[in-house]
Amino acid sequence: MSYAKLGATVILLGKTVIKLEAVYDEIMSLGLAEPAIIPLDLKGASKQNYIDMSATIASQYGKLDGALLNASILGELTPFTQIHEQVFDDVMKVNVTAQYLLAQALIPTLLLADNASLVFTSSGVGNKGRAYWGAYSMSKFATEGMMQVIADEYENSTLRTNAINPGATNTNMRASAYPAEDKNSIATANDIMPLYIYLMSDDSLDVNGQTLKAQ
Repeated sequence: MSYAKLGATVILLGKTVIKLEAVYDEIMSLGLAEPAIIPLDLKGASKQNYIDMSATIASQYGKLDGALLNASILGELTPFTQIHEQVFDDVMKVNVTAQYLLAQALIPTLLLADNASLVFTSSGVGNKGRAYWGAYSMSKFATEGMMQVIADEYENSTLRTNAINPGATNTNMRASAYPAEDKNSIATANDIMPLYIYLMSDDSLDVNGQTLKAQ
């Protein structure tokens, strides 16, 4: 929503159509540029799904100025020796494999822009492991590594790649991890938007390969 309010034509990707349509309706009600909707479940999407999506973006818009890869699942908070294999596989599928396939497919379209920004979502447990956060923590270590690899490979190009650590934010995932936490004591999504806007703007043209804290 914040990107749309600043004049961007946004492409909304997610697995829940009703949520995508709600954001679409809100953007349209404000008289902003009409967004596109791409319903896609990252747990079941194939490599070809991402390739086709990127090709469609290139054909319809001619380029992609920025991409925010924000989807993640928590899995379970459990001792390392009790991490269930299926839970581990699901977390890695959504948080790592899907992000890698999505980024791989989008990079050619991002390179069509004069300057493009690719932003991953990390976590405080993505650079220092935390007890009981096993699968999620490992997935975020992988996310930061993937970001750094892409940033280094494209350092001398028009594409910059970074990651954001949102910090404690009032989201459903946070609530599932900390059910007793007072939601009013932590930041809202709107509170942390300045960093997201900065990394998509030309103000961050020289920032590459960094994990930045939103709080």
